[in-house]
Amino acid sequence: MRLVFLKYLILLTVPLMAMLCARAQRPATVPAGGAAGGAAAPAGAVVVPPARPAPTAMTVDTTPLPVDVPRPVYGPYDTIIVPAKVFDNQLLPATTLQYCWVSAPMTAAGRRRLEAWTRLRNAVYVTYPYARKAGAIINDINTKMALLNTEKERKAYLRSREKELRKEFTDPLEQMSIFQGKVLMKLINRQTGNNCYEIIKEYKGGFSARFYQTVAFFFSTSLKQPYDARGDDQAIESIVQEIERMYRS
Repeated sequence: MRLVFLKYLILLTVPLMAMLCARAQRPATVPAGGAAGGAAAPAGAVVVPPARPAPTAMTVDTTPLPVDVPRPVYGPYDTIIVPAKVFDNQLLPATTLQYCWVSAPMTAAGRRRLEAWTRLRNAVYVTYPYARKAGAIINDINTKMALLNTEKERKAYLRSREKELRKEFTDPLEQMSIFQGKVLMKLINRQTGNNCYEIIKEYKGGFSARFYQTVAFFFSTSLKQPYDARGDDQAIESIVQEIERMYRS
């Protein structure tokens, strides 16, 4: 009987001892201003933060804005300020993102267009100086021939100039490709206002003009090529303007 009583006494004592130990280890709490009388809080004590103050009255932004744009009114919890811009008489949050470069592999069609443009640009760069010189030479020949009185004098003058021009331009012109020759004829039309067929007919006669037109036909081209700076030849004109800017600078 004594053993049973001792067993129950031990069972009641263990929980009581555990409660007493837990209470002894719990830290004391004091207000945030310290203990009573201004004394410092004991070591290990938990400081209770002060209560959050009541919301204050809303404030109005004084940033200069257009008259017809309503000014922002900030609430008591509006603490994050962001950039803004005026759009459609409204002040909207806005910011400018950094540049982001996006690249992609060139398509087959894009590569063909780039190759065609590069080929045309190279041809214009090669032939345009000759076209400019041809325009100046033709103007000079016309001026000199207007001062000659007889047809015999004009023909003799043309033969002498033809020898000079052949000596100066035969080698570089022979090194040009057929495509560059087509571009050159268009540029000569641009500089003089006449196509190559009319120029040859005026200086060498109709027979020579028809003969060279037949030769051009076998090379899939024509001496009567027009020049339309706002139409089919707009790309050539843009490249010519690029070269002209280089000359002026």
